[in-house]
Amino acid sequence: MRKQVYTCFCVDVLHEGHLNIIEKASKLGDLTVGLLCDSELVRYNRFPTKSIDERIKQIKSIGQVNKVVIQNTMMYDEIFDKYHPDIIVHGDDWVNGPQRVIRNNVIKNIEKYGGELIEYPYTNSEAIIKTEKRITEKLAMPEKRRGRLKKLIDILPIVKTIEVHSGITGLIAEKTIVETESGLDQFDAMWVSSLCDSIEKGKPDIELVDLTSRLRTINDIMEVTTKPIIFDGDTGGLIEHFVYSVRTLERIGVSAVIIEDKIGLKKNSLFGTEVIQEQDSIEHFCEKIRSGKSVQLTDDFMIIARIESLILQNGLDDALERAHAYVEAGADGIMIHSRSEYPTEIFEFCKEFRNKNKNTPLVVVPSTYNQVTEEELIENGVNIVIYANQLTRAAFPAMENAAKSILKYHKSSQLQKELLPIKKIISLIDEL
Repeated sequence: MRKQVYTCFCVDVLHEGHLNIIEKASKLGDLTVGLLCDSELVRYNRFPTKSIDERIKQIKSIGQVNKVVIQNTMMYDEIFDKYHPDIIVHGDDWVNGPQRVIRNNVIKNIEKYGGELIEYPYTNSEAIIKTEKRITEKLAMPEKRRGRLKKLIDILPIVKTIEVHSGITGLIAEKTIVETESGLDQFDAMWVSSLCDSIEKGKPDIELVDLTSRLRTINDIMEVTTKPIIFDGDTGGLIEHFVYSVRTLERIGVSAVIIEDKIGLKKNSLFGTEVIQEQDSIEHFCEKIRSGKSVQLTDDFMIIARIESLILQNGLDDALERAHAYVEAGADGIMIHSRSEYPTEIFEFCKEFRNKNKNTPLVVVPSTYNQVTEEELIENGVNIVIYANQLTRAAFPAMENAAKSILKYHKSSQLQKELLPIKKIISLIDEL
């Protein structure tokens, strides 16, 4: 009886390395190829450029493959339980680095079910490197990047979004991967915050930094990343200005703009009623949404309405009335904001909103109620979570501490253990 051989591919563009694995694995017995499902492919650091059906068809066309299956998790527990493979085949690139957690899972399952792990040297030719770079470059193109947020909302239980304000923070968002019990995890999208962009420039957060300046920040980020960008549009400004912003952001490849329903001089929402803040009328804000939607050229771009009713203590009923009105006006999503230390009022809003609207994406920013988990947010119908200022807030005390330490000791050696080696920082930056 021929042995059952299994290998899993985590890409949607085949190159000679994959074909080498297939050729070698097929000689060991009947070969089954697993393809990671879309949601796991995203977690693995690969946004699918082809549908799962296209990927299945691509593998089935290869003569040495006996069967193609969808692997629903990065870990192999389900594969061993369902298919009982005699041999697992993989390249040796997962011996080190984040992928080793998946390799360890395979070894654990072999100890439980029996079987054998065969690893072949990873193929790393110039052609493969060129192919990988071309895929990355295509994902970074405006027309490819723009619609990715909508696709992620459909693919993932929740879209994890981290604040970025420069090229280097963009690279951190792009390349940070952690090992978990269920495989690998990473951020899905990036938030270009007006607060953090203003802080980076040493300016107050009052819509002082104009769109032209903020576009330079976006360009720095886009040049070195591929993940979708959600833009903090503050109030959106005058309707006549907002329509221009929509066309510009859509053209350069931004996925979404979030605008808040306030008027007058913008103050940060976390000040709440401690400062004078005025909420826009429902009618005027709806007109702003309709005007923005009317100038879009594609269906990819999203206008998300941010509701300040809970911030300004105007109540749940006001927030819900606005949410439904804004969706009726064309908003592609609703962001509900709160400065409470607890997520109770956010969950109440989500529950009531979902009673009438099952599909419109909900966005939250748990800056103050930061004990809430992503699992809890998913259970309450949230689609996008934005960690809106954590990178900026983490960097500031570290930089201030370094400056004080140098002034105190008149040298920098005492900081050595706290500083990241320059070589490690440089390694984040790809060369052409």
